[in-house]
Amino acid sequence: MAHSLRGRTAIVGAADTDVGVIKHMGATQLCIEAILRALGDAGISKDEIDGLVTCNSMAEPYLYHAETVAEYLQIFPKYCVSVGAGGGTTFTALHQAASAIESGICHTVVIAMADSLRSGMSREKALAMQSSTGHPQFERPYGLPVPAYYALIAQAHMHEYGTTPEHLAAVAVATRQHAMRNPNAQMRTPITIEDVLSSRLIADPLHLLDCSLVSDGGAAVVLTSRERARDFRRRPVYLLGVGEGHGHEHISAARSLTTSAAVEAGQRAYAMAGVGPHDIDFAQLYDCFTPVVLIELEDLGFCAKGEAGPFVAAGHTAPGGSFPVNTHGGLLSHTHPGNPGSMFALTETVLQLRGDAGERQLDKAGIALVHAQGGIMSSHCSIILGREDAA
Repeated sequence: MAHSLRGRTAIVGAADTDVGVIKHMGATQLCIEAILRALGDAGISKDEIDGLVTCNSMAEPYLYHAETVAEYLQIFPKYCVSVGAGGGTTFTALHQAASAIESGICHTVVIAMADSLRSGMSREKALAMQSSTGHPQFERPYGLPVPAYYALIAQAHMHEYGTTPEHLAAVAVATRQHAMRNPNAQMRTPITIEDVLSSRLIADPLHLLDCSLVSDGGAAVVLTSRERARDFRRRPVYLLGVGEGHGHEHISAARSLTTSAAVEAGQRAYAMAGVGPHDIDFAQLYDCFTPVVLIELEDLGFCAKGEAGPFVAAGHTAPGGSFPVNTHGGLLSHTHPGNPGSMFALTETVLQLRGDAGERQLDKAGIALVHAQGGIMSSHCSIILGREDAA
């Protein structure tokens, strides 16, 4: 049997920077700010950190990003690495950091990511970055931007399961309803299904409000061993299960447009945690575009294939619903600074499991699933987190 990480590590500090348009701070400064805030939340100094995991910035890239951040902080970790798996980077990093702690390489790791996609990149640079995602021979010559790839996925789901534009719009509406309870969310104005459908068409069937934000911001967490977790000032949040699934790099090589490697990631996480979808109280699901949430709900076992659209439309994922999703507002309404976007799902989950989420605190928050994907539904990672009584 594979070695299990269940309950062996815990998050003992978590913090976000301000998000949205942050003109007075660059990506590196935001990363440092996130780390300092997370250390403050954990009640420790930077000198108590012996592991650092970061993700390179698009606005301010460095050849050795983690080493640059360590140098900036003047820390000298035993474990120092930059990871890159697109939007799924946060949870892949957490997986690697937990493994490093369990193997004895280090004992207290900071995972930090930040970027300045809104104020730190020109339109031309952003378009060039988007165009680079396609396969150089089979995709890039056709000039498709990232939203067009996700539009292909949406069209396939609509064709196969009868999903409607209204179902997609319901994802954006539910997420905005959560964001309205979050004073830190970038977008808090109420929207309706009609608002989504009447917003500018980006790539059929995706409208502007079906697409995630472009933002500045960063976040960080502090991870340590189970044995040390009780010595920190905050209530520990334990890693119960983790699983990855990697299906393809380029969408033209995808095995399916409507079923993703989230299936494998979720199954592996559930198996390690010893739970199933029915045990999960709430979820944070990567929502770069509205159809992604529907596919993740299905692939992670919360809905049968083809049933996620009506499930969301019925209000189940909204505040007060039977299965809250993206309680901070997600990438669609809270913030999306690129690869660090899923970090905010992680910090939100920590707040919910601690009982510190304020107005948006859920009545039932004992076990949570957080999931992210990178590329075009390419690299997936699922994390199951819980309070001590679940560990």
